[in-house]
Amino acid sequence: MSRVVLSIGSNLGDRMARLQTAVDELGARVRAVSPVYQSEPWGGVDQGPFLNAVVIAEDPDLDGQDWLDFAQRLEREADRVRGQKWGPRTLDVDLITVHDDGREVFSRSDGLTLPHPLAHLRAFVLIPWQDVDPDGWLTVAGTPRTATNLLDQIDAAERAGVQLFDAVLHGPDQKA
Repeated sequence: MSRVVLSIGSNLGDRMARLQTAVDELGARVRAVSPVYQSEPWGGVDQGPFLNAVVIAEDPDLDGQDWLDFAQRLEREADRVRGQKWGPRTLDVDLITVHDDGREVFSRSDGLTLPHPLAHLRAFVLIPWQDVDPDGWLTVAGTPRTATNLLDQIDAAERAGVQLFDAVLHGPDQKA
């Protein structure tokens, strides 16, 4: 079984609708959907705030490259334009980590980097991930670390900049 932790975010257009569409497209693969958080953009580019969430999904037939292809298709369908690094986006879908049959997948190929090389530095990834899977883990500098442990290493000001948003994403069995 392949299990992926996806970080989804949007800061252009109807942000909640974009995130919900991503969850809907994952369909029955969805195992958990985090609360939605609002955060200031990461990377120093002047732009509006993001809405972020984490989705955990499983599929026995997908591998890391398949998950990446799926994520990039979602971004294309949301009219994502890849311009400025860390710039505004209609939808951003990042693979944080992939586990196949309980083993973490490592990749440094063209286009597919697993685990995500910056996830351990991003409160907007770790806070929602901790909400749905506090014992979920990825390897940082050769050491497996839980989402909770990684979040403890993030600066308090960075954590404080990630605020719970007053809206809910619905998984496939949770439609309102």
